[in-house]
Amino acid sequence: MAYLTRLAALAALLASSASIVSAVDDSGSGKTTRYWDCCKPSCSWSRPGLTSPVKTCDIDDKPLANGVEAQSGCQGGTSFACSDQSPWAISDDLAYGFAAVTSSNPACCQCFKLTFTDGPVKGKNMIVQATNIGDDVDGTQFDLAIPGGGFGLFDGCSKQWGATSDVWGAQYGGPSTNTCPKFPSKLQKGCGFRWDWMKGADNP
Repeated sequence: MAYLTRLAALAALLASSASIVSAVDDSGSGKTTRYWDCCKPSCSWSRPGLTSPVKTCDIDDKPLANGVEAQSGCQGGTSFACSDQSPWAISDDLAYGFAAVTSSNPACCQCFKLTFTDGPVKGKNMIVQATNIGDDVDGTQFDLAIPGGGFGLFDGCSKQWGATSDVWGAQYGGPSTNTCPKFPSKLQKGCGFRWDWMKGADNP
């Protein structure tokens, strides 16, 4: 479980290509899961109030100049998630990253501080920016974008990275052991975040 606080002034710190939608501060309890589907993030499309959508990359992980218009690689297009949307640690107690949020109340590019309240990550803090929207994500859930976190509903990783289940693991949750050394080099550090900073925590 995680305690969350919405932050009104950190969007630019996490992703210079994104802008904040609103400046509302609130807090409460929630939960986290994990995913990495390689698809174009939902917040990469043009939306009301979003002046600069999340950047996207081509199949070779190179930034797309026309990312807003490009169709998602998960729908036969050329736009995929960029590898630099992986999480990273600042210290043993603080990390930054990205997450998918509920489609019922999309919060594109807003930032949230998550304080984990149980498991091996108890007391650690993670600041995430909402870059994606999930139809299977509920109102108090943050689906953390972690390479090797499981494809979830969609799989663009097989097309972009040649992903196989023996390395990338289950559709939901990813591998049960650390297979990160077998991942594409650009994703290995982000994949390792789950096993290093998060100490292998399973949806805290």
